[in-house]
Amino acid sequence: MKRRGKSGSAARKPSPDRSRRVVLLTGCSSGIGEAAAHALRGRDWWVFPTARKQGDVERLRGKGFEAFRLDYEDEASIASAVESVLERTGGRIDGLFNNGAYAIPGAIEDLPTSALRELFEANFIGWHDLTRRVLPAMRRQRHGRIVQCSSILGFIAMPYRGAYNASKFALEGYSDTLRLELAGTGIHVSLIEPGPIATKFTENAMANFYRVIGRAGMEASPYRAVYEKRLKRMAGGEPSRFKLGPLAVVRPLIHALEAPYPRARYRVTVPTRAMSIARRLSSTRLLDRLLLRAAGSKE
Repeated sequence: MKRRGKSGSAARKPSPDRSRRVVLLTGCSSGIGEAAAHALRGRDWWVFPTARKQGDVERLRGKGFEAFRLDYEDEASIASAVESVLERTGGRIDGLFNNGAYAIPGAIEDLPTSALRELFEANFIGWHDLTRRVLPAMRRQRHGRIVQCSSILGFIAMPYRGAYNASKFALEGYSDTLRLELAGTGIHVSLIEPGPIATKFTENAMANFYRVIGRAGMEASPYRAVYEKRLKRMAGGEPSRFKLGPLAVVRPLIHALEAPYPRARYRVTVPTRAMSIARRLSSTRLLDRLLLRAAGSKE
């Protein structure tokens, strides 16, 4: 009997599983991303969740996921994650869910330029980098789904959220353009626009406020009274009767990934739907008054 060497079939890598659709998810350390990873695995997707910190990657691997590190501010990690997924799947990616992002609360005039650059790298530029890296595979397949987790703040600008507003407004314009440019390719682009969702987002935003603006910046700011009031609200978790759990975002994500004709936009939570109507029907002056009142600011 002939012995098989390293080049024989015994040494070959297992063939990629072509019976399952492949999805790459970002921001899966907790909240929406983690919930999406579990839900899609339950629908027989081949799920590749990613996270910024290696500790979170290891935790996901402990739950049986093929997880990789991906930090939107680290170009090498983006390239490595995409390369790893394509290698495992034989060059396939059927769906991409861009999700990881963060906020720095505070007035625009108190925001250092360097902090705005860093936030845009994480909330926008890195998303573009990742999207460009998966598009060649989707073009070869002649199909694909790109789903962007935007926000109510992608079409309504609330005060004291300027950095996050700007990054999400940029994402909306980017995604609309991408959708038009990919028309007829079999690749669909969808935006999910959540309102208040119960995640660690507010907790992380508070930490970023103290890191970027800090106590000293707050004391010297003309917005000091506003900051004190808002930080107190944030510390209490900003309770809202309209706040929903992460699965409220996962449901439209599934539709965007699986439906024959996905929507361009999915508006999630009552505030998002209400503000989309208010934006269409209200004058700018009236809308400004509503937003200032909602933010607890004086006109």
